[in-house]
Amino acid sequence: MEERHAREHPVTGSRPEWDATQSRVLDAADALIRRRGLKGVTIAEVARRAEISRPTVYRNWDDADDVVRAALLRRVSRIIDTFTSHPPTRAQLVDDVLRFSTQFRTDEVYGRLLEEEPEAFTRYTLRRVGSSQRLILDWLGVAIGAAQEGGSVRAGEPREIAVMLLLIAQSAVLSHGTVADLIDEAGWERELRAALDGLLRP
Repeated sequence: MEERHAREHPVTGSRPEWDATQSRVLDAADALIRRRGLKGVTIAEVARRAEISRPTVYRNWDDADDVVRAALLRRVSRIIDTFTSHPPTRAQLVDDVLRFSTQFRTDEVYGRLLEEEPEAFTRYTLRRVGSSQRLILDWLGVAIGAAQEGGSVRAGEPREIAVMLLLIAQSAVLSHGTVADLIDEAGWERELRAALDGLLRP
């Protein structure tokens, strides 16, 4: 339901959009996730914090899980908003993916989930490709196509390359805390950069 409002975006080509009431609901969900985690997000609590009725919430989402998915999608959309153009080279594309990974890990909501509820990603990102991942794939696919035109990224279907790029970066981000005592931040970034560059290199 959260994708029904869309408009053009300079990086992905399209993006979800929410009206004022929907935004209040998602703001409330963000606050609840930060304070109480995913279990704290209920329709009753969201409605109370957003100062609207429960029926109003239900007019837009089926349940609390739908609200959480929309809130997470909005946060990914906001990160992608910081990328305003398509990178013309492989090096710049890799830089963008690394910058996205850093912003994702340090985001108030995603950072909390990575640190305190990593199992959430099994539910929202690993069991199926969700709306947040599809938005990232749109961004990566367009960026890869732009870099291919300059010859610095190998030939291939941009969407397929984007899927593998996402899998590498996603795995690295979700495992970051697990391997923190095995590799320092500089080493983690260096090796992730090498893996991403190796996938894209002609």
